[in-house]
Amino acid sequence: MAMAGQVAEAPGGTAEGTDLLTVGVEEEFLLVDPHTGAAVPAVDLVMEQVPPELRGQVEREFQTSQIEIGSPPGLELSSIRHSLGVLRAALADAAERAGVRLLAIGTGPVDGPVPPVVDKPRFDRMIERFRLLVPGPGNNGMHVHVGVPDPETGAQVLNHVRPWLPVLHAVTTNSPFARGEDTGYASWRSVEWEHWPSVAPTPYLESHEHYERLIRQLIASGVMLDEGMLYWYARLSAKYPTVEIRIGDVCPSVDDAVLVAALVRAMVATALDDMAAGRPALRTDHHLLVAAHWRAAHDGLEGDGVDLTDGELRPAWELFDQLVERLRPALERHGDLDEVSDLVAGLRRHGSGAARQRAVFARTGKLVDVVEDVARQTRGGGRS
Repeated sequence: MAMAGQVAEAPGGTAEGTDLLTVGVEEEFLLVDPHTGAAVPAVDLVMEQVPPELRGQVEREFQTSQIEIGSPPGLELSSIRHSLGVLRAALADAAERAGVRLLAIGTGPVDGPVPPVVDKPRFDRMIERFRLLVPGPGNNGMHVHVGVPDPETGAQVLNHVRPWLPVLHAVTTNSPFARGEDTGYASWRSVEWEHWPSVAPTPYLESHEHYERLIRQLIASGVMLDEGMLYWYARLSAKYPTVEIRIGDVCPSVDDAVLVAALVRAMVATALDDMAAGRPALRTDHHLLVAAHWRAAHDGLEGDGVDLTDGELRPAWELFDQLVERLRPALERHGDLDEVSDLVAGLRRHGSGAARQRAVFARTGKLVDVVEDVARQTRGGGRS
């Protein structure tokens, strides 16, 4: 939910003197009982166990069952991979020393009490105003920051990427279970997240002034306390010169996270290319865009998706392949094409995070085995 604020260092930017873009990643995790898999309010205990040299990249989140990391911005995917790998492993170790387990999962699969919200004045005000909208035992997403030269350019980038975000939504689905059963959705986190009134696809923006005006109006309406509660699927960072894509569940493995980071950077770079060439953004109807995101949350990669160029259903993998092909020039320019091709091949073999969870449950019939497998992937055990 990224309600606890950003990491100390700007997680994205532009590489000086080049047309290449740096990228940074924020990931949110769930803390669970190692025996039952139920969410536990253990964030303070885990924070005490985090190595001092990494504490600047680890934060509390909205609920006491959540914890967040942020990678430093990087130009090379290898640096993002290294940062996420180090942070995940250190946090998994810290969780185990605290007697709990770390899960890269969209929401808690095992039924149990909803842990309390972190004691913070801003969160207290949110609870006072919105009351029972707190989602489940922990709502964990992934946010990718990519640099843009200025806010006006950033607002136009948001217009260009918005029709492709449902495809990315499908790729990142990683929360099929909740309250001890299969929800029928690939991303139940998305369904819970929609309870907040300021969660929505990014509207088509006429300008950065239009963006700022909408923020002022939404705050005045009462659906947001402040700009930090602008939970559009893509937005401009309030602190850094970046576009922030925030549609996905947290990815189960570092491989998945690196793939999404590369794709998001290429989406922003492709948008900038289209703008430079005078190619307009696809002005997708808002209600069709909402439908496309609902379909992505429901089906994930293993079902159908909405092709926003004509409104027709297509296999989600077909839409994903079209996206990767569209992004090919930007991926190649950033030196990411070979790694992305390998990661996509792995994703095709293993399926989305949601599909992997369901495959484990189909084999054993036990959610504790799902928890065990997600914990293994979280630490760095690779896709199953």
